[in-house]
Amino acid sequence: MTLPGSSHHLPIILVSLLLSHAFPCCTTKTSTPSADLPQEKGFELRRTAMVRDQIEDRGITDTAVLGAMRRVPRHLFVPLELRDLSYTDQPLPIGLDQTISQPYIVALMTELLELRKDQKVLEIGTGSGYQAAVLAEIADSVWTIEILEPLAATAEQRLRSLGYRTVHVRSGDGYAGWPECAPFDRIIVTAAAEDIPGPLLEQLKEGGKMVIPVGAAFSIQSLVLVEKREGRIVKKNVTAVRFVPLIREQNR
Repeated sequence: MTLPGSSHHLPIILVSLLLSHAFPCCTTKTSTPSADLPQEKGFELRRTAMVRDQIEDRGITDTAVLGAMRRVPRHLFVPLELRDLSYTDQPLPIGLDQTISQPYIVALMTELLELRKDQKVLEIGTGSGYQAAVLAEIADSVWTIEILEPLAATAEQRLRSLGYRTVHVRSGDGYAGWPECAPFDRIIVTAAAEDIPGPLLEQLKEGGKMVIPVGAAFSIQSLVLVEKREGRIVKKNVTAVRFVPLIREQNR
């Protein structure tokens, strides 16, 4: 998740946490309720402006990512009382001291994965389910883990109600990944770890990519792109960020 003040034009992108849970995932396109068509049209117009002004104008060019960001109704992933802020470029609280990431950071991390339609993705940090929905718009299947059970349950229900049948949600310790469903073509982590978790590296397929913030808790961290090439782990620092720490079951 991102904290207020994040910007592509600044050296530091501030980010906050969304931790892990998982159920069945899907690339089925989202369907929004039609009870209030004028209001939904208004949200659609705001979403189009969000993608244009906050994402394209900041350098995101992947057409699949841009299309996914246009389709996923972010306002349905935030509390009702905050829906008017859904398409502003900021994180928003979703309860339990967690947030939904700012749109730009969601788009950036998704673009770094270079997703294809035939790929299987592991997400650590389900939160509201928004990032999982964006991933599911592009990839074949998404397996997402959330350590906070109430968030996992709510996200699973929301994703299913929106038609995402290929998103698999589970509550648990994301550090351990989802070994029985590995390997994964892509892995995305939305909380900072001091070191890249060994289990996640093991579960990354040969030729796969991972995006993860790495660094000490509550300090400036580095958003790292990880690739597995012929058994070797190749890392690239993308930009400075600040995420909340990856929660471990043993530390709760």
